[in-house]
Amino acid sequence: MTSSFKVAVAGLGIVGGGTVRLLQQQAGLIEKRVGRRVELVAVSALVAPPDLDLTGLRWYPDAVTMAAECEADLVIELIGGAHGIALKVCQTALGAGKHVVTANKAMLAYHGAELAALAESKGVFLGFEASVAGGIPVIKALREGLAANRILEVHGILNGTCNYILTRMRKEGLDFNAVLADAQALGYAEADPSFDIDGIDAAHKVAILASVAFGCPVRFAPANVEGIRHVSALDMKYAEILGYRIKLLGIARRSGDVLEQRVHPCLVPVDAPIAGVEGVFNAVTIVGDFVDKVMLVGRGAGSAPTASAVVADVMDIAAGRASAAFGVPVAALDPLEPAPLSVRTGAYYLRLMVRDQLGVLAAVAKALSEAGVSIAKVFQDERSPGEKVPLVLTTHDAEEASMQRALALIAEQDSLLEPPRMIRIEQF
Repeated sequence: MTSSFKVAVAGLGIVGGGTVRLLQQQAGLIEKRVGRRVELVAVSALVAPPDLDLTGLRWYPDAVTMAAECEADLVIELIGGAHGIALKVCQTALGAGKHVVTANKAMLAYHGAELAALAESKGVFLGFEASVAGGIPVIKALREGLAANRILEVHGILNGTCNYILTRMRKEGLDFNAVLADAQALGYAEADPSFDIDGIDAAHKVAILASVAFGCPVRFAPANVEGIRHVSALDMKYAEILGYRIKLLGIARRSGDVLEQRVHPCLVPVDAPIAGVEGVFNAVTIVGDFVDKVMLVGRGAGSAPTASAVVADVMDIAAGRASAAFGVPVAALDPLEPAPLSVRTGAYYLRLMVRDQLGVLAAVAKALSEAGVSIAKVFQDERSPGEKVPLVLTTHDAEEASMQRALALIAEQDSLLEPPRMIRIEQF
């Protein structure tokens, strides 16, 4: 009779609790699909959640001790945090010859290649499907389902909190702060939401996607990250008038030996598939040279969807069908040159709050022209002589560096009453 595959869980929060429940409730289904019993033998947390049945499991107050000493074949790390105890648990488990599965995108964004190399040296596997887009199997799709393709681009909605906020702003005409407060009250946003709304969470995820998609070391690029704090109800209104919707997107593209990797709000055409992904849902579009475009949509967070991805990795490893963490051995990863955001070329949306007076548009056009940026459309639906009014325009394709020069010139004008608001346009 085949021996059981023993598993330990470090961290019993929302995802950890969901993982324990899934392993318990789906034990028969998992055994049937894996071909052997997957047995939960140990857990570690500071406090035992009262709603979990931990009968018969060994309890460890210290997760690192559990990783080193427990009789498990695999340790699931669900503590969180880029460094500290979460990293120590993974290093200890891998060093002891135990497989590791984690949902920790921040840790992988900083230490992914290091942990993958340690796993390889010990002949074990590192799984992290749950680190990106919750229950959407995007890592597996890139690493296995699309393995015969040269991936050209990956882009997507990678943060449900931001997508929820932007969706409600558009549908209800509310401003950012009002929707954020409501999202916090509903539990969709943390008390300190900066990790989500400033784009850091999405940037961690796009770094992981880029590594798997393009076979390069994971590299977090904070300089190329912009959040959604500056997006207003006015921007939502004018984007809709112009035929766009605003989404916070993570984008990764490879061009030769150069990697373009960025996170920022985008105007996307209203008829683009990703424009229709609303609320807390995530979506990832993969562009391959043979498959063309593949889009995956689903819940990007939450106890059950994330636990589903965690246990899928456990099942692959238990069944002996796991593969190299980033699709190829660490030694074969290509050290791509990161591209600064200044090299981005594309169109732009620009909203200016100006004093309604003669010569304003001419001065703005002159500033754009001097920076090498040409206007595509101009829109102004309000008149109030001498008072503040919005002036909205879009540009033809231009380099980011040119657009930044134009913004600096526009900001010097006396007629400008607020800082200029710029959002990049992506034609998907």
